[in-house]
Amino acid sequence: MNFNQKVEDLLTEALKENSHIFLVDFKIGGDNSIKIILDGDDEINVKDCINISRSIEHELDRDEEDFGLEVASAGVGSPLKFPRQYLKNINRELEVMLLEGEIIKGKLVKADENEIELEWKQREPKPIGKGKVTVKKNKVIAFEQINQTKVVVKF
Repeated sequence: MNFNQKVEDLLTEALKENSHIFLVDFKIGGDNSIKIILDGDDEINVKDCINISRSIEHELDRDEEDFGLEVASAGVGSPLKFPRQYLKNINRELEVMLLEGEIIKGKLVKADENEIELEWKQREPKPIGKGKVTVKKNKVIAFEQINQTKVVVKF
């Protein structure tokens, strides 16, 4: 079994043992540098990353293959890639860029395996008379329409 396949198999096994954690990104460079980005259904902490790292590192022999290993959690500014990531962000503010370039900011109110629903408030002209009124808007967006989504971080 080659090095890449062995690392992939070890990672798969480690994730099976930690079912609340899932893979966001995984790369092995030409110099055997391994980079693993993880996320979790609730939150992912340093201990989770250390456990995954150890379960891979302890099964590899540095005398056979020299390697570097980095295991990290998806950062707060990292784009959401999988429906599973949307589920844990319900009721948070998202910025969604659609494939055609439109950007929608709103609170994520629903998510499933196929689509999300955003809700936001917007000022619009009154139907009758002068002035503006605040209206609640919502939009259902299929995952295949999304180019990129980020959680809006507020301080």
